Amino acid sequence: MSAYEIAAYIRKHDLPAVLATLINVEGHSYRKPGAVMLFHEGGTLGSLSPGCLESDLQLRTEEIWESGRPETVEYDMRTSDDFSWGEAVGCGGKIKVVLEPVRGELRRLLAEASTQMDGGKSLLLRRSRTPGGYAYSLEEASSVPQKRQGQRQYGRSDGDEAVFATPLVPKPRLVLFGAGQDSRPVAELASRSGFRIAAADWREGPLMSGFPAGERALCLPEEAPERLNIGSGDYVLICSHQLQRDRQFLERVIPRRPKYIGIIGSKARIGLLLDGLEKPESLHAPVGLPIGADGPEEIAVSIVAELIQVRRADNRLKQKGDDRVENCRNLFGGRAEHSDGGVQSFKEAVAGRRPRERRAR
Repeated sequence: MSAYEIAAYIRKHDLPAVLATLINVEGHSYRKPGAVMLFHEGGTLGSLSPGCLESDLQLRTEEIWESGRPETVEYDMRTSDDFSWGEAVGCGGKIKVVLEPVRGELRRLLAEASTQMDGGKSLLLRRSRTPGGYAYSLEEASSVPQKRQGQRQYGRSDGDEAVFATPLVPKPRLVLFGAGQDSRPVAELASRSGFRIAAADWREGPLMSGFPAGERALCLPEEAPERLNIGSGDYVLICSHQLQRDRQFLERVIPRRPKYIGIIGSKARIGLLLDGLEKPESLHAPVGLPIGADGPEEIAVSIVAELIQVRRADNRLKQKGDDRVENCRNLFGGRAEHSDGGVQSFKEAVAGRRPRERRAR
């Protein structure tokens, strides 16, 4: 559960709630600094641990809500002979959590942030300690990559909770050109996997008959990129199955350099569609991971898996400096590499063989 979903909940529900933010970690932790969790009357959103801390935090929320004052809680689970946390702790580190009653200025700013994130803006919610709690401010994030920017802002190096911030980053947007029956499962699964959905079509029937999209553009193919303001952070899937219409849309969307362009169709059809066009680096055609998918639902799984692969690539591999996006398809406990730097392919993982040696560069 991200800060995006929590802010969206706050905007829609005017109910007592307490926000928990992990601001400092020493040693191992299930979640990283900046992770957030919401305690509300109906239950919880998100998590900060594998389940070992939430009940203790929950006990503190009523008093925090009634007092209207934030509280800082520290958990030290580094002692191996301390059995008070039970077997499920899975952390072994020291963490610091700030609990804040969601009321007044904090509630207002979270609701405002939710609206701005729906418009594609990335924000920072800053806190500064005051005698009565915190002073809050909301500002648009700079061009610094969101993950690294947020980590620098969570708290001071000594773990002081007096000044910290939470990055509020919108969900990436998936734009579907073509609102047919085979694109509906993609939209539904992508929405559940953390994407905002937009759809464009020149046919009113498919687009307006309950297609699961937050944004809709009923227009000619060549008008769609501008109508939806497609930009470099967007993911685009071309799936209208009309060669001429797809071509018209593709010609207009390529100059906008979206992060991902996927095309549904056979290699022969894609060849015709791309004839005479310069292939962008972000092109995935045919679309989807090669899992042998058959039928709309399985094809949707392969497509959304590829979307997630591209979305996670910057955080997981590019920061290492020497692996390409394609290596995300290699497996080792959710990572691309062994601790010795070798890369294990899917076939090697199934066969139980050692990974390939990394090529010298």
